[in-house]
Amino acid sequence: MFDRIAELAIHRARLVLVVAVVAVALMGALGAGAFTELKGGGYDDPASQSTRAAQTIDEKFGGETDLVLLVRAPEGRIDTPAVERSGRTLVAELKGEASLDNVISYWDTDSPTLRSGDGREALLLAHVKGDETQQEKNAKSVIEKYTGTDRGGLTVEAGGGAAVSNDMSNQVPKDLVLAESIAVPLTLVLLLFVFGSVVAALLPLAVATIAIAGTFAELALLGSATDVSINATNLTTALGLGLGIDYALLMISRFREQLGTGASVPDAVRHTVRTAGRTVAFSAATVAVALAALLVFPQYFLRSFGYAGVGVVAIAAVSTLFVMPALFVVLGHRVNSGRLPWTKKPRPNRTPMWGRLAGTVMRRPALTALPVLAVLLVAASPLLGITLGSPDERVLPESAQSRQVSTVLREKFDGDDSGAIHVVIDQAVSKSALDSYATELSSLDGVVRVEAGTGTYTDGRSTAAGPGSAALGRPDAQRLNVVSDLVPRSSAAQDLVRDVRAVVPPAGSQPLVGGTDAALVDSKASVGGRIPLALALVALTTFVLLFLFTGSVVQPLRALLLNMVSLGATLGAMTWIFQDGHLASLFGVTAMPMETSMTVLMFCIAFGLSMDYEVFVTSRIKELHDQGESTEAAVVHGLGHTGRIVTAAACLLAVSFFAFVTSEISFMKMFGLGSGIAILIDAVAVRGVLVPAAMRLLGRSAWYAPGFLRRFHARYGLSEGGPAPAPVAAAEPASTEV
Repeated sequence: MFDRIAELAIHRARLVLVVAVVAVALMGALGAGAFTELKGGGYDDPASQSTRAAQTIDEKFGGETDLVLLVRAPEGRIDTPAVERSGRTLVAELKGEASLDNVISYWDTDSPTLRSGDGREALLLAHVKGDETQQEKNAKSVIEKYTGTDRGGLTVEAGGGAAVSNDMSNQVPKDLVLAESIAVPLTLVLLLFVFGSVVAALLPLAVATIAIAGTFAELALLGSATDVSINATNLTTALGLGLGIDYALLMISRFREQLGTGASVPDAVRHTVRTAGRTVAFSAATVAVALAALLVFPQYFLRSFGYAGVGVVAIAAVSTLFVMPALFVVLGHRVNSGRLPWTKKPRPNRTPMWGRLAGTVMRRPALTALPVLAVLLVAASPLLGITLGSPDERVLPESAQSRQVSTVLREKFDGDDSGAIHVVIDQAVSKSALDSYATELSSLDGVVRVEAGTGTYTDGRSTAAGPGSAALGRPDAQRLNVVSDLVPRSSAAQDLVRDVRAVVPPAGSQPLVGGTDAALVDSKASVGGRIPLALALVALTTFVLLFLFTGSVVQPLRALLLNMVSLGATLGAMTWIFQDGHLASLFGVTAMPMETSMTVLMFCIAFGLSMDYEVFVTSRIKELHDQGESTEAAVVHGLGHTGRIVTAAACLLAVSFFAFVTSEISFMKMFGLGSGIAILIDAVAVRGVLVPAAMRLLGRSAWYAPGFLRRFHARYGLSEGGPAPAPVAAAEPASTEV
């Protein structure tokens, strides 16, 4: 296969490049509409009890409260005649909005729960109509129209789930532009430093452009047919830029190396595709497998990253295999054109530092590896206390309006109705049975009140009619709001959800329990239930791919074990910072539980990229071992050849992820910082120290496979497919900066 790709590039180079340019133009035009097709949200399991509760409330009760408008009087109290007139006018306008339902206000109900303790603020509660896409548009429209200081002298601010989602959706494109404005110029500077020539430095950007444009087009198409999260665009740009550079870096390095031996351009292209191309193909397969595991989760937030990840990896690999060889043919020795002043002297193909490091490690494997292993295990130790959560207003900066409103609700109001636990019974229930059920719910620890169609209940007894209580009852359904004074999404709030679900319901009924805390409980259960399957799929498919690549059953096990160590260290460090709050002020975040979906995503991304470098290094080691070198010599010489490539690739890819530390959304900071750190740990500590130590300790057994598997690999495994072209002694060596 690789020989045919090389011959296509050699004989049809310009045709391949013309097709690539046309494809990029078409994909760019299609991908430009991606942002209009993609959605926010996607953190909930559509089959969960909380989701079904929300759907029932939408159908029969006009929807859950997801928009909270906080109204402040310019001076004095909220119930003065002038303020009341302005408030009622505002309420009338909101009730006239076709995009809103269930509009409830302090001025309609005179409920003290909708007025702050000092009487200076009042609440208007509403539900934004539509599916998630339409809800976003409707919420944005209402928030822009009604918030501000010109509402009859009142100040109006938006909070609640709809406002938080609106703030996050508005922030994502801004963060993306800022991150790329940092990553792209810095990456270009690093490429110039790594390659030492302008032409070679620009080539990886061609692959990155194709990968990003193609994946945006893929997301636009998928977004028109199914739910796709807008956050997938962040992964597309970071991974597209990083992998495009990684793969191109490997190809350019091998091509320049072959030119340096005196090989002709066609022969150099053939050998580059046969060796580096093979490595790219297997590397892409391992990364894609790790990201494909995200497709087993029911939340479309995670599935979206699977769509984007698999797409960007596949497109980056295909463009590298077809476009890069065609560029090599057209450019030939001009790939080294535009050489920078500090690189006039050609460098040797091998990097002495990495070879010496490998040699030192292999002479004293325990002495060198144990300290590194100890540091990584210490870094992983915070994982023992990890707690998982879902994104709320705290992921936004303190300046975000929706976060400020949430703070006021917690500090000044007696229980937050917008964060209530919602119980819905989708059938007729007698008044006495409902009264008994609501009474028992109100007696649970942490419950401030229970609002039902039959009234309001506190401390195990009925007190009075509550706000909108008449609207909570239907002939064929009943709804109860369980309002607590617990911190939303806290362990206690989640325990209360379980307690509510444990209360014996009216005879013959099956209540559905929803709300934000219930959604978190269900999301954690859903993700946690799928994690073993995802891990099993990743481990099994990675093992098979690495076996086909190496012919050994030991190498895949060694790779999986070392990757788990580096991933544990990364996730532990992120837990220490973002959950435990160490260095939180440095990064401008609020300590909170680790976001469930983003933690799973970071694991899959880091695992895939660590396997990326595993293939880079193992490929060269196996190549040398197959040529007759001992395991020790193959490791030393293999790292000597690939050490600089892997380090340069890791630094360039880490830059793409570290750029997201500038994000205003805390879980994006965590994702960018964690992914970047994982890449550097893997490239330096694992590939530089732990791999040579493990190979030395394993010795000849590192290449072991049972006889029947050796025969299987001989028949179905992918080999290099031919020797390198013979060097021409008289040729001038090319600079191989990487």
